[in-house]
Amino acid sequence: MFSSIIKNRYNALRIVPTLIKSRQISVKSQIRILNSHIISQRHFDFKNGQAVKFSIDVGSKIDPLKFEEVCEDTLESLCDYFEELIENCTHLKGADVTYGDGVLTVAFGEPYGTYVINRQTPNRQIWLSSPTSGPKRYDFADKNSGCWIYKHDGVPLHKLLEEEINLIVKTKVDFSKCSYSLV
Repeated sequence: MFSSIIKNRYNALRIVPTLIKSRQISVKSQIRILNSHIISQRHFDFKNGQAVKFSIDVGSKIDPLKFEEVCEDTLESLCDYFEELIENCTHLKGADVTYGDGVLTVAFGEPYGTYVINRQTPNRQIWLSSPTSGPKRYDFADKNSGCWIYKHDGVPLHKLLEEEINLIVKTKVDFSKCSYSLV
């Protein structure tokens, strides 16, 4: 609707916030317009583990070397924690955790399914394939000591995993001890 007015980065950053303040378009519409006109990374502010607002930093991306380091730390710490969880759960006899070459696979067996969490270097994202919530793509928000955020709902990766894995292992889990967790 307003995309015809927003032809470049400057206009998108100048006009869209004005439209939001005057309640002419929703935040969801703002994100859609900005996504179609600007390559950007979102920075989130957090309250109780939820992203409550964000600002657009035009054209910024995590440095490739830092991405590799953060990604490796994140996936290794998740692997270690999943192994610990499965080891302590007697009802998950056929469960298995494998990690290699940027791909973490957590097979809980029937009826729970398999989680795949993998590095996507070209996009500088971590992708999650969950049997419960489906596929999601997480961007690294380098604010508040850094965490992985799903930009469509603002929920951090570790928070979603904590909610879903609690139901599988049937005990309280704590993903806050993993690297780059905001839980």
